[in-house]
Amino acid sequence: MSTKYNPGAKPKLACEVTPAGVIAGRISEKGGLVEACAVHDFAAGSLVPDLMENNLRERGKVLEAIRDALDRVGGRSRDLIAVLPDAAVRVVLLDFETLPSKTEEAEAVVRFRLKKSLPFDVDKAKVSYHAQTSGSGVRVIAAVSLLSVIEDYESVFREAGYNPGVVLPSMLAALGAASTDRPTMVVKVDERTVSLAILDQQQLLLFRTIENPFGPNMSGEQLAEEIYPSVVFFQDTYQLNLEQIFVAGLGESAAGAALKAQTGAQVADLVSSSQLSANVGMIPRWKLGGVAGALLA
Repeated sequence: MSTKYNPGAKPKLACEVTPAGVIAGRISEKGGLVEACAVHDFAAGSLVPDLMENNLRERGKVLEAIRDALDRVGGRSRDLIAVLPDAAVRVVLLDFETLPSKTEEAEAVVRFRLKKSLPFDVDKAKVSYHAQTSGSGVRVIAAVSLLSVIEDYESVFREAGYNPGVVLPSMLAALGAASTDRPTMVVKVDERTVSLAILDQQQLLLFRTIENPFGPNMSGEQLAEEIYPSVVFFQDTYQLNLEQIFVAGLGESAAGAALKAQTGAQVADLVSSSQLSANVGMIPRWKLGGVAGALLA
């Protein structure tokens, strides 16, 4: 959603806020390895992700969780990557023949195209986008959220004593942990949503966020059923079969058999043990998709 740092000085800290709590992480000085993580859970209802309404229902509890988790991962810097729930941000793929070369003109074109796909006034929104070559045209990956929602999240991080120089929706952050040089699906589950992205040759081809009707107890079979229409759409549209699936939010052991039976693809946890220091300890890897992806990208 926003990037306010020198590319040569990417933040070493990341913090994801979820409906269940906060996950913080720190990358090693040399990069390539998440060397510390901390989790602070809070009561259900403390944070309710939404495109339109106030998300921080119990602001004090969210603030306490952010401060505690980040203080435990340490580090001298106060700059961080803030990772927000997918239900608070709309991600849209837009195809253009061309885009203006000037940033302001290109953003105006993107905002105009977004008007019909949003439940709120795009003039009151924060829009961030990335353009990639797509065949003979340009594909834009746009992340958009109400400015008031983004400012509320940013302010609670600042109140905790940290500077959210980069703000990302959870699924886009998680993609940084995945290898996507062949047809790949990344699936990320939280208490309210299931987000999925399909990529090939580092190009984002499909992105969807749907409601999770089963909550935190979603099974692998239920997940496979929810994403099946997107798998079929991808196969019919691109005439490709998925070769690998990375899962976050549910352990591979919970989702792997059902997803493999449905698609024939190899299934693995999004975050691998090789991406984490032994110091990360007992925090399950399936919880770390957003934070690890943000830091490793």
